[in-house]
Amino acid sequence: MTEFVWPLRVYFEDTDAGGVVYHARYLNFFERARTEMLRARGFSQTELREKHGLIWVVLEINVKFRKAARLDDELLVSAELLWIKGVKQGFRQEMRRKSDGVVVANAELSAVILHADSLKPARMPEWIQVELIKDVE
Repeated sequence: MTEFVWPLRVYFEDTDAGGVVYHARYLNFFERARTEMLRARGFSQTELREKHGLIWVVLEINVKFRKAARLDDELLVSAELLWIKGVKQGFRQEMRRKSDGVVVANAELSAVILHADSLKPARMPEWIQVELIKDVE
C-alpha cells in the first residue's frame, strides 16, 4: 500500500500555555490521518458502522515525539497499513512539519475491527481487504 498523507494546521486549541502542541493532540492528528486514508479508499467510518455493523478501534499505540509542533505549523500526517495478522492490523504513521520537512512525531499502532453490537473482534471483510492490502506483503 502506498503511504497516504493528510495535511493539517495547528490551531490555538491544540496547544498548551507555551504555544506547543499538547501531547494528547498528536493522537487526534494521527486518528484524522487514518480516518482520511480509509475514506480516500472508499470506507467511511459511519457507513462501516451503520451499514455493516463494524467499528475500527486502536488496540495499542506507541508514539515517539521528536520535535515540538507549534501554533500555526502546517503538518503533513502520513498513514500506512503495514500488516494484517488474524483480526489485527498494523499501521505506521509519521508527522512532518511542512515548512522544513522535520519529523515532529511518529507512531506505530495495532488496530482491530469489532462487531459494533457485541464489541467482539471480526476478521477484516474481503471487500475491505481488496482495497487495503493489495500492496501489503
